[in-house]
Amino acid sequence: MIEPSPDAALPDTHPPDPAGDMALLDRLAQVALRRWSPTIAITTGATGPDGLWIDIGGVAHLFGGEQTMAQRILRFCQRAGFEARLAVAGTAGAAHALARYGPARLTLCPPGGEAEALAPLPPPALRLEAAQVDAARRLGFDTIGALIASPRGPLGRRFGTSLLARLDQALGRQSEPIVPIVPFRPPATLLRFVEPIATAEAIATALGEAMARLTGELAARGLGVRALLLVCLRVDGDEQPVRVGTARATRDAPHLLRLLTMRIETIEPGFGIEAIRLTATRTEPLGARLIDGGLDGGWGDTPPPPDLAPLIDRIAGRIGARRLYRVGAVESDVPERSVRPAPPLGTVAEWPTGWARPARLLAPPERLQHVLAELPDHPPRRFVWRGAHHRVTRGDGPERIHGEWWRRSGEADAVRDYYQVEDEAGARFWLYRRGDGLDPRTGDLSWHLHGVFG
Repeated sequence: MIEPSPDAALPDTHPPDPAGDMALLDRLAQVALRRWSPTIAITTGATGPDGLWIDIGGVAHLFGGEQTMAQRILRFCQRAGFEARLAVAGTAGAAHALARYGPARLTLCPPGGEAEALAPLPPPALRLEAAQVDAARRLGFDTIGALIASPRGPLGRRFGTSLLARLDQALGRQSEPIVPIVPFRPPATLLRFVEPIATAEAIATALGEAMARLTGELAARGLGVRALLLVCLRVDGDEQPVRVGTARATRDAPHLLRLLTMRIETIEPGFGIEAIRLTATRTEPLGARLIDGGLDGGWGDTPPPPDLAPLIDRIAGRIGARRLYRVGAVESDVPERSVRPAPPLGTVAEWPTGWARPARLLAPPERLQHVLAELPDHPPRRFVWRGAHHRVTRGDGPERIHGEWWRRSGEADAVRDYYQVEDEAGARFWLYRRGDGLDPRTGDLSWHLHGVFG
């Protein structure tokens, strides 16, 4: 017997990911800290983190009142692609309950009206334990209003003091501790000068002192730099920014200093620079590095691989980080879609094993002229490419590659037959014929050169 899967009825469902939800909510909280309120906390429901508490006390008037502010937050969530529900209440527990179980997407509870607003809601709105919810259902407590109307003594004996605490917190009789999100402040240092400086040597000396301060803070916080921003504040109020990045998190002060000094010539000091501000705009956790503890001071037969990060950083500082990358594999049989640029030191997918691929691909593939080949599956005997005649002495193939119909509807019947061939001069080419040689729907039988072997 085959039982139906819930995914068949709801194909857009995804398995729960509490860690991913927490990371997303943390990013939203950082945005809310900058836009709405200095006090934000992440709420946790029965299935994990599921929302945000925003303390708007003392700030709602800056946005035109509670209702206007709530509407603006709701529109912001909609523009960000979220289906949000909001509630404004005098207690965190009441806001949590009304946002999830209230009758509307936006609920405003007047001051002191928590009991009336919560009365028609079910007991799970109080964030009760599963056993308490089941017990309340068995005993006929279908609403929070029924719990409020019951004597507290029997209620505590039946459900425990935690239910009374949740009820009191929602009604404002008991305070509820909330752990707010601490806004992330990037490590930074500001260095002011008694007299303005203007020479490259003076700027480099000041950078050394600022870098020592910054790396000390990074070490104390267990962080490494991925992106640095140097801002030179001129006496005329102008700012001269210099940005550098690293391939791997680091707090190596001499290395970071070299990257910045490479860009000093781009700074225009004008009438002088009165201060510099150095900020680690992007950081990553960086712990202690494990070193060899052998008596001989060596690594035995397996020396560590050389650290290419400093070299990559210096090259990127000269030609630009976007021009420096490695090639990573992509899950696609179509050759031009099977590779992508990847960070120089990033993790890439394993390269598939099978037919050899040329070191150089032509983009786009170039059409061949005067091709002589037998159908349906023989490699060509000769062809003309860029005006030069090539006579094939050996060949291998075909390797058949079908179109990816899920990407483009026009590729539903498309077929390419690839061949590796070698001409009389020893040059090796990777070429293909469009179509399988039998069905005209698969291609027009034209030949194209797609790559050259080294």
